[in-house]
Amino acid sequence: MTEEREMTASMTSVGAEIGQSPNITTDIISDYGENFNPTAEEIFLAQQEYEQEMQAQAQAERESAPGFMQTVSMPELYEMVYPGKPPIIDHFLYPGTYLFVGAPKVGKSFMMAQIAYHVSSGTPMWNYSVRKGTVLYLALEDDYRRLQERLYRMFGTETTPDLFFSVASKSLNEGLLDQLDTFMNEHPETSLVIIDTLQKVRETEGDTYSYARDYDIIAGLKAFADRTGICLILVHHTRKQKSDDSFDRISGTNGLLGAADGAFIMYKNKRSDGDATIEVSGRDQPDKKYMLSRNKETLCWDFKGERSPDYAEPPEPVLEAVGKFINVDNPTWEGTATELIEKLELDIKPNALSLKLNVNAGKLYNLYFVQYRNKRTHKAKLIQLRYDTEHPIVVAPEPVDEESPVEQKGADNTPTVRGEIIISADTVDDIAGEDYDRAYQEMIDNALA
Repeated sequence: MTEEREMTASMTSVGAEIGQSPNITTDIISDYGENFNPTAEEIFLAQQEYEQEMQAQAQAERESAPGFMQTVSMPELYEMVYPGKPPIIDHFLYPGTYLFVGAPKVGKSFMMAQIAYHVSSGTPMWNYSVRKGTVLYLALEDDYRRLQERLYRMFGTETTPDLFFSVASKSLNEGLLDQLDTFMNEHPETSLVIIDTLQKVRETEGDTYSYARDYDIIAGLKAFADRTGICLILVHHTRKQKSDDSFDRISGTNGLLGAADGAFIMYKNKRSDGDATIEVSGRDQPDKKYMLSRNKETLCWDFKGERSPDYAEPPEPVLEAVGKFINVDNPTWEGTATELIEKLELDIKPNALSLKLNVNAGKLYNLYFVQYRNKRTHKAKLIQLRYDTEHPIVVAPEPVDEESPVEQKGADNTPTVRGEIIISADTVDDIAGEDYDRAYQEMIDNALA
């Protein structure tokens, strides 16, 4: 009898007494009331939002399948727009994770101090423009006394409040990334972090090294740099074995370079040489060689020249035209691709123009500080261009007056910073190493007395 009552229990019709199921939604227009008369644009946006929700739901169901693999078609790839990542130092240093490698006492720490000073002060380095940003320099093989002496020797009394130092940090498995996150939160304008040296922050889990372990170490640091948009320099050493390829001399396995965005190799032909060469290879800049010379007074590295491959990326007329059109005096524009073509007097099809702007959005910002976006309305697809008036501060080097005496130039041969140099050195070899010897210490003590 009980079973019969359960099977024949009365059923309530849909919508009666208990109302509709909460999973069934009414048209979005009903939320605005009976007197709401939506425009064509509002209807389009509502439909677009609904379609996006359905696509997101379908995508979530696909991704939940055990055999799912994320794929993107070529047309979809060309529709993606990635923001620009301007260089830290034009033609030399870019956002990303880089190894800076050299033999002991070749001058790496002086080079790191020079880069850190110029970025944090916003002064040009050599003949390259610099984008000013806060810098954190982990000088883990130094102490504060040695840093003070080195910086005073290089830059005199010219200081910068946006350069921070630490001579101690946690290792990667003890919380280094948390420390870096905390610093970034306190100093959101940070654009460069230098870790000198990589060996000081490696996990202390034994001396076993492998390609996979080296790759994972750099990949973890790269993930932090990519997430924060900074440049991360990891100072490292070369191995003693000779090689025809300079980058094969990086100490450790190929996993270090494989995970990094690039590497700088600094070397001398002889340890006693006052000249040095930096070779760079990376994903965001062409391979280059930089020829440097040690300044005998300041021990900074002066620029002698560079060598680049014969290939040079051809100019892009579309970007040049947009860069001339959008500027401080004309900071914004919105319209269709056809209208932009007419405005710029270009000979190109509208679809090709949109694809060029999609693919080169980052380059457009890096070169001209023009931000590009596109959006679709019920009538057409619109292009939006805006000049970024709050872009990073860029200071270009002034032309060097060849008739001016040498002492009017800065520490690295550019008219940017003139520190109060009170120490002179007859020889560089005795004082150029990172491990300041007794002769150098006595020279400093006598000068400061």
